[in-house]
Amino acid sequence: MQNIPLAERVRPTDLNSFIGQEHLLGKDAILTKQLQSGMLSSLIFWGPPGTGKTTLANILAKETKRPFYKLSAINSGVKDIRAILDKVKNNRGLFSTSTPILFIDEIHRFNKSQQDSLLEAVEKGWVILIGATTENPSFEVNNALLSRCQVLNLKPLDNTALEKILKQAIETDNFLKAKKIILKETGSLLHLAGGDARKLLNIFEQTVLSSEEEPVIITDELVQKSIKHIAFMYDKKGDLHYDIISAFIKSVRGSDPNAAVYWLARMIEGGEDPKFIARRLIILASEDIGLANPNALLIANAAFDAVNKIGWPEARITLAEATIYLATSPKSNSAYMAINKAQQLVKKTGNLPVPMAIRNAPTKLMKDQGYGKDYKYAHNFEGNFVLMNFLPEEILGTSLYIPGKNLKEEQIRKSLKDKWKDKYDF
Repeated sequence: MQNIPLAERVRPTDLNSFIGQEHLLGKDAILTKQLQSGMLSSLIFWGPPGTGKTTLANILAKETKRPFYKLSAINSGVKDIRAILDKVKNNRGLFSTSTPILFIDEIHRFNKSQQDSLLEAVEKGWVILIGATTENPSFEVNNALLSRCQVLNLKPLDNTALEKILKQAIETDNFLKAKKIILKETGSLLHLAGGDARKLLNIFEQTVLSSEEEPVIITDELVQKSIKHIAFMYDKKGDLHYDIISAFIKSVRGSDPNAAVYWLARMIEGGEDPKFIARRLIILASEDIGLANPNALLIANAAFDAVNKIGWPEARITLAEATIYLATSPKSNSAYMAINKAQQLVKKTGNLPVPMAIRNAPTKLMKDQGYGKDYKYAHNFEGNFVLMNFLPEEILGTSLYIPGKNLKEEQIRKSLKDKWKDKYDF
């Protein structure tokens, strides 16, 4: 029995024993309504490890009495997908009237062609797809597949939920019942778990196995003694992963190269994917440095290319160089704020018409209708600039880009004020 990890032995098999994610399973919540109606849609479960994605998929299949097929994107390909889909099509109407569930763990690891191979089956309703991912599906799942699924966000489990899971395990697992567990302190367990039920149960089981006493009295000291390897403290799929990348980002944003390199080293020693770090540097260069130092984006992008070309261990030097460069660069989030404001404005004002003067006029009919009329070609004027209205009439004069207070953007501000006078508020 002990060869099977505790987290697997006590995995919930019905909704009554499933703990957490009340925003999805509470009264009038989305999954509750789907279960009540018996009509499941294809879903993407997005959330950190240990929050119940796989467990919930199994429970949904059981509650709706649907056949359940499971693949892991780590070791599966198009051939495996087709084998299941062929089986589903051949069995339709023979054994069950229910549409089967195809669960794909870590679906973000599938490439575009592998994801595309699922489209027809989802579109035609041969299967209900449930994908699980720890990565943002907006970036890791292609748009065609994403548009056919509902994305549901699973949250890290809070301490109340984790304590319930722990007590439920003690009460239901035969091995733990025989050991006679006394929970005296749980602070270290909850802290180390970081919202991850699987990690909680793994640490707890390791702690129990490390004790020769009976009954086993769980204390913070005993938990700490049972954690022998520092590598365990950085799970690149777990909550600490998110904490450390957050610390890394905030250190670069806060212009502290020492802290930034420290957190970089923590990720490197923990086995983090160097491409993940390089991607974050590119985002930082755009979001937090931006126009204060446009070269930052070039450096970050070059670092990403270098990581792909040279790999470990030399790539750590490239990442350190880029990290220090970004941390010591002047900072501006003006581009980030500008696109946020622009998107909010678009959502608020809808599809405003393009001013006639700047519309495309490829045909005589369109020109006769006034498309492109009165357009002034900037290069025909002094300084390559001429005053014109480029925004829809309803939002004329709306300032979306506000230059940051740094040397580079103060120059941009002066130039824009000279050109646009009082038309915009720079």
